[in-house]
Amino acid sequence: MAEFKHTHHAHCESGVISSMLSYHGLKISEPMVFGISNALNFAYIPFVKIGGMPLVAYRSLPKSIVKNIKNNLKIEMKLETFSSQKKGEDRLDELLDEGKIVGAQGSMYWLEYVPDELSFHFNAHNFLIYANEEEKYLISDPVFQDAVKCSKKSLSKSRFSKGAMAPKGLLYYPINVPKEIDLKPIIAKNIKKLAKNMLKTPVPIAGLKGLRYLAKSILKLKNKDKKYAKLFLGNIVRMQEEIGTGGAGFRFMYASFLQEASELFNDNIVLSDASKMMLEVGDEYREFALTIAKSIKSKKDIDFQSISDMLKNIADNEAKVYKRLLEFKA
Repeated sequence: MAEFKHTHHAHCESGVISSMLSYHGLKISEPMVFGISNALNFAYIPFVKIGGMPLVAYRSLPKSIVKNIKNNLKIEMKLETFSSQKKGEDRLDELLDEGKIVGAQGSMYWLEYVPDELSFHFNAHNFLIYANEEEKYLISDPVFQDAVKCSKKSLSKSRFSKGAMAPKGLLYYPINVPKEIDLKPIIAKNIKKLAKNMLKTPVPIAGLKGLRYLAKSILKLKNKDKKYAKLFLGNIVRMQEEIGTGGAGFRFMYASFLQEASELFNDNIVLSDASKMMLEVGDEYREFALTIAKSIKSKKDIDFQSISDMLKNIADNEAKVYKRLLEFKA
């Protein structure tokens, strides 16, 4: 195999898969990975807490990109978790000795190369480990500009961190990767699948229903303790803008996927239109986050109604994107 070269990406899990498959000869962009793995989503789950605040997620569950790419592209991919830290450490070394590059999941908090301002307890961070050199692991972390090094102690603490979404030492790597795949039928199928899921999910905490549920919860904050209300709103911003690429970033990435898909389908107008519409939705998410940030810092009373209405409007405009996508004919 050729020498591995680090590539900077927008998001950790989709970035790892793009780098991994490209290294094995299947050149596939990060937006394409994100799109055909149906990674775009939304969920507001009040009964699951991250840092004491309700979970707000703008993409599918951790590991879903890995698993969906495996299934959708029919790639033989091995995923391994471990009952003990020692077994996980030994297995990583064994795989590296075999010359494999290995995807891993861990907590950002324990990774020594992560700067303090980005260091928090989040167990679903993904990165590539491609060598072991002078008692340091060489890591391609997609959200960092350059490749980094990490000690065994730090890496193991990250991989075996406890709590929500505990990684259990997860390692993953492909067994066999085809050099060429006809992406058109896979793209068409998954665009329709995503659009239907976001518009018609049966549960109130997911898809656009989940987005509107969060909007209602924001409105109820005016009857809550002021400190809690600010923490709640601050958590929305943190989950949207700091964890991975967040709400806006994921929408921008999906817009890039739709544009790339449009070109594959001879500049398909439906996909091109939906791409532009999704870019506008991404801008609205950014404005929403900025409004919250300003409200939290201001000495004035927070206008919960205005913030709630902004989110409802985002849900309405995002729905228009998916309705347009349902018009797509391959």
